[in-house]
Amino acid sequence: MGWAEAVRIEPADDAMFRERDAWRYDPPYDFYNSDGMPVKNPERFFAARDDDGALVGFYFFELHDDALFYGFGLRPDLTGRGLGERFVLAGLELARPVYGQRRVVLDVAAFNTRAVRLYRRLGFTETGRHTETFDGRGAVEFIDMEKPG
Repeated sequence: MGWAEAVRIEPADDAMFRERDAWRYDPPYDFYNSDGMPVKNPERFFAARDDDGALVGFYFFELHDDALFYGFGLRPDLTGRGLGERFVLAGLELARPVYGQRRVVLDVAAFNTRAVRLYRRLGFTETGRHTETFDGRGAVEFIDMEKPG
């Protein structure tokens, strides 16, 4: 069937970060281009690969008190094709045995309305908003969201 059934999730390595650095999203999603910026806590990243070993996305997990902060990215050519739900759920399934049944939190750029809709559909609710400033981009508003454990 689709690649999501066959996705292999493994700890990230330098090759994964180099491949991810080459990804280019179309505006306004180009905000998510990593542009070779150094990665903090690379040990908290996981690569998602298809049967052929091609990188389809990545996951990031970090404990924040009683919650698990969840981050991820889907390869640019796979976005907007209805694959996000299965991709997000696969990451949550990966995390459960490692981090237990706990509240999951994430933040999303407010302009990313397709992601916000997806997270709401998956049971995440808005808990607040914050703004971060980025070189070359200025202030970007984020929506803080959470899903009960």
